[in-house]
Amino acid sequence: MSVSSRMEETSLLCLLFLISLLSCSTNQARLTVSPSSSQLFKEDFVSLSCEEDDSSAGWTLRRNTSREQRTQCGDGWGKNYGSSCNITHLYTWDSGVYWCESREGPISNMVNLTVTGGSVILQSPVLPVMEGDDVTLLCKTKTTPSNLPAAFYKDGSLIRKQPTGHMTIQHVSRSDEGLYKCDISGHGESPSSWITVTGKPTTTVMPFTSGPTPSPNLPFLQIAFRVVLHLVVFCPYFICTLLVVSLFRHRAKGNDLCASNLATQPEQG
Repeated sequence: MSVSSRMEETSLLCLLFLISLLSCSTNQARLTVSPSSSQLFKEDFVSLSCEEDDSSAGWTLRRNTSREQRTQCGDGWGKNYGSSCNITHLYTWDSGVYWCESREGPISNMVNLTVTGGSVILQSPVLPVMEGDDVTLLCKTKTTPSNLPAAFYKDGSLIRKQPTGHMTIQHVSRSDEGLYKCDISGHGESPSSWITVTGKPTTTVMPFTSGPTPSPNLPFLQIAFRVVLHLVVFCPYFICTLLVVSLFRHRAKGNDLCASNLATQPEQG
């Protein structure tokens, strides 16, 4: 193999590596539930959707219940409608953990659904709640209006009684995380559901400075990560650029030699 062929092959491999490095991203999916409630009545309807960044990842909705493990939508339960899975008539054995899974391995967030044959449910957030947000809990029955007086409990202790059947927790914090349920006098008690509270993502704003010195508020690990990230992206690009330039210069030099040989042949004749 000639030097030119080797350099061309090396440059091609380097460029492919750079493209894959720059375009590499982890496909994510987010499982959503409609109606948005972690508790549902028996014979209710529910639609679960895998909201995906890349449809080529092949996301599939799966679940774990007391009867089955890792079964997918359409395999004895639910019906597929594109990226959604609809369960038209829920049963108590549909209670379990649901998630989206791709053929490449990654999975989405997990959602715990509780299907009850009772007459009272607690409508609480399906997904984790951000710190500082407001959360409204609704205690409702299946046959009567949802504005009946209700008592709300957290971890088995009474929080308060609300005459309208709903309670709002303002500016939730990690201390509000726990197991919630409600009770409507004369109708019964709801199952318990866990509410998860997560911290808001922190963003560091870089102040404008005249010099290259980074802000002292920026953590050292964040600076180191950015430096490594720039090196990882820039070094392959720089090396590939040198190889491509060298390859073109080598080809141009070879073409010049061929042209000079052809020009001297008539003189020698």
